[in-house]
Amino acid sequence: MISIIDYGMGNLRSVQKGFEKVGVSATVTRDAQAIESAAGVVLPGVGAYGACMDNLRRFELVDVVRRVVERGTPFLGICLGLQLLFEESEEFGPVQGLGVLRGRVVRFRAREDHDFRIPHMGWNQIRRQQPAAELDGIADDAFVYFVHSYFVEPRDPAIIATTTDYDGEFVSAISRDNVFACQFHPEKSQRIGLQMLANFGARVERQNTNAPAHADGHG
Repeated sequence: MISIIDYGMGNLRSVQKGFEKVGVSATVTRDAQAIESAAGVVLPGVGAYGACMDNLRRFELVDVVRRVVERGTPFLGICLGLQLLFEESEEFGPVQGLGVLRGRVVRFRAREDHDFRIPHMGWNQIRRQQPAAELDGIADDAFVYFVHSYFVEPRDPAIIATTTDYDGEFVSAISRDNVFACQFHPEKSQRIGLQMLANFGARVERQNTNAPAHADGHG
């Protein structure tokens, strides 16, 4: 039902295990046809922005991701999978991203006047800025798990789903149409994160159930 995109980097198995824990079927694949025909798609990511984009190009998955999003398939981006959706990152860059969303990825700025640790690592709270199906049943100010040195700056503030305070507010999740993407790791966020994965699975099931059959016989 759900394809987790394998582009040679990222915590693929832990994301798959998270879905398994909530009873949602998910497979790890880099097969373009399987990804494009999936009822839901997940783009996880850990590592350097440029290397991830290089791998997506090497496996000929850049246009696949763009088509999946444009088609309206439920799409979940996790950590670097959020950042890659934007136009560019300043990490060893600028480096061009997928350009699905307008905006850029920037680094936390070190502060000389106090101890400010980079990367941002550990548990922190998310504050809801707009409704999103993936946040159903999750209290405002819930704690989730982060590991990152960069964060997104969307051009359109209307897509901001949650923010988080780390020496100032940064965008910790976005939501637009069929896309939900988060800077934190649901698969590492225990009960709260598993609820998000379950919510995404329920969204995929609802959309798949309501979708009309295609002329070639595929639902």
